[in-house]
Formats: sequence, structure tokens, C-alpha cells
Amino acid sequence: MDYGQRHGVELDAAKAIAARHGAAEHRILRIDLAPFGGSALTDRSIDVPSTGVKAGIPVTYVPARNTILLALALGWAEVLGAGHIFVGANAVDYSGYPDCRPEYLRAFETLANLATRAAIEGRKTEIRAPLIDLPKARIVRLALELGVDPTMTVTCYQPDGQGRACAVCDACRIRKAGFEAAGIPDTTRYAG
Repeated sequence: MDYGQRHGVELDAAKAIAARHGAAEHRILRIDLAPFGGSALTDRSIDVPSTGVKAGIPVTYVPARNTILLALALGWAEVLGAGHIFVGANAVDYSGYPDCRPEYLRAFETLANLATRAAIEGRKTEIRAPLIDLPKARIVRLALELGVDPTMTVTCYQPDGQGRACAVCDACRIRKAGFEAAGIPDTTRYAG
């Protein structure tokens, strides 16, 4: 999803990963959340924090982002006749986003099965979040087990023009800690 985030590096990474792993189809849908503001990820007048993960919901939370993205995925799933929607939300080592919690995903699944023609006709939709309860160290190991090259993935909130991670935003700090906890060298390309 191109939702008006600060950079397109993660979009390029998603395209490359989809191609490498033989995805049957890869689409990028554009919906610009930047005009709403309210988040350091979509509003360049709000600085991305670089002093460490703090308690509470950070300024990098994009208001209703996962609800909007899941609603779009639900529409596409209904068109495709898909019974499952997979989302990479994680509720263990994360920044405190309310839409990354298991209870939120269960509630969205309930909504999905009330609000679609497919559900009314007996074709239920399941929301799957295989990473929801995994610590970042386990996610790092799982990625490697599945043949995902971590250097192709992007978590940084503000990579530089060459796609290198900043190393100081919350996402970079959490990622680095995950590699360290896994005992695996961090192959992320960092600026500087």
C-alpha cells in the first residue's frame, strides 16, 4: 500500500520480495492518508522520534491505518473469493499501536463477517496474523528459515535516498534488538 508514507523504499522492497518468491500477482494500491496528518509517517512537519521507544502510543501511529488497509484487503478478498487475509501485525515487540493487538484483529474479523456479501452467503473471512505473538528474535529466525533475505526487507521509518535505514527510529531499534536477541548478525543496510 502506498498510503502517503514518507518514503517508497518499502514499496520497492515489497515488489522485489514478491518477485523473488514467485507471487502470482503483486499490486500496489495508492490511497493518500497524508492529507489527514496526525502521524510522523505521513506528515513531514512531525519529526520521527529518534531517542528510543517510549511508553504510550507514539507519533508514528497512523490514525486508523490498519483499519483502512484491512478494509481494502477485505474488498479484494471478496472479489477474489479468498477466505483468508494475512496481516503482519505484531503485538509483542512493537511500538504500542492499538491496531496491532489480537483483540483488534478479532474485532475486525467479526466486522468482516457482518459486512460482506460473501459472509452473508456463507463464505466467512478469517484474519490471520502469523507474527502477532512472536518476539522479533523469532521473526528474524523465521524469515531466514523461509528464505527471506533480511537485506531485502524494510522497517525503517525514514530511510535515506539510497534506501539505507536510519538506525535510530523506533522501528530500527526494535529490528536491531531482534537480530541481537536471535544471535544473528544484522545485515540491514544502515546509513553512515
